[in-house]
Amino acid sequence: MGLVYALAAYLSWGLLVPVHFRMLGAFSPNHILAERIVWSSLFAGALALALATRKRLHLPLPLRPRHALLAVSAVMIGINWLLYLYAIDRGHLLDASLGYYINPLVSVAFGRIVLGERLRPLQAVAVGIAAAGVAVAVVWAGELPILSLSLAVSFALYGLVRKIVGVDALVGFLTETLLLLPAAIAWLILSPEPFLPAEPKNLALLMLTGLTTALPLIWFAAAAVRLRLTTLGLLQYVAPTCLLCLSVLAYGEHVEPPRAAMFALIWVALALYSVDALRGRRPADPVPEIRSDPDPMRV
Repeated sequence: MGLVYALAAYLSWGLLVPVHFRMLGAFSPNHILAERIVWSSLFAGALALALATRKRLHLPLPLRPRHALLAVSAVMIGINWLLYLYAIDRGHLLDASLGYYINPLVSVAFGRIVLGERLRPLQAVAVGIAAAGVAVAVVWAGELPILSLSLAVSFALYGLVRKIVGVDALVGFLTETLLLLPAAIAWLILSPEPFLPAEPKNLALLMLTGLTTALPLIWFAAAAVRLRLTTLGLLQYVAPTCLLCLSVLAYGEHVEPPRAAMFALIWVALALYSVDALRGRRPADPVPEIRSDPDPMRV
């Protein structure tokens, strides 16, 4: 069942979520983000309450200073969500896919720079090849893939903070959405776009953003306790691969030569990184925790 849960989560992020948000093209990315925060907080709150009454939810009590960092992770995931919605709104699913391909390698680099974790030789080579891929695209095309890098860096920073805080996925998710809720409500009050649109279809699609945000989280959490960390980490590439196929086959995005070269080098980097992962790491090794912390809140 662990594999089923994991595939359900990653396929949701790679196919269901982008198609869902694409159907909300009548609304601005800012408005969709605000609605997503509201409905996600309501859904997560109801779920947390149900689990708490059954004493199946672990609360991080007493609170410690590091828990204040959830405010930082809330900002990071809010930025990541907005960038992702912007990519969908502007038809840049290819950029989103690239960002989430790069993300695990950026996370590993953060682990080395911020936490002082040691990279094994093959990991260092993989990170270097990915960086070379971005550099080739920049030199060739004359521009930096800002959106892709912003998605990768914002989610890597989010994963880094969540690793340091170390709270239950649902508790952290609920806390972050509640921290973002005042800004979301303020936007909805001031926005000319209706919070509850008259069209039943649009209203239903907006309300469903809570489910499509939170359900993959539940499935991922269920998979995490049933699968090896290495298996879970490697499966995370299902989502950006689905995004890539969706952008090219369904929405007609074109892969320019500089972008194709960059993808090729990043795939080589990921192949080397996967080989290193399959060699068998110690469970206590902290690097894969950062690399394979694809928290469901990213999309």
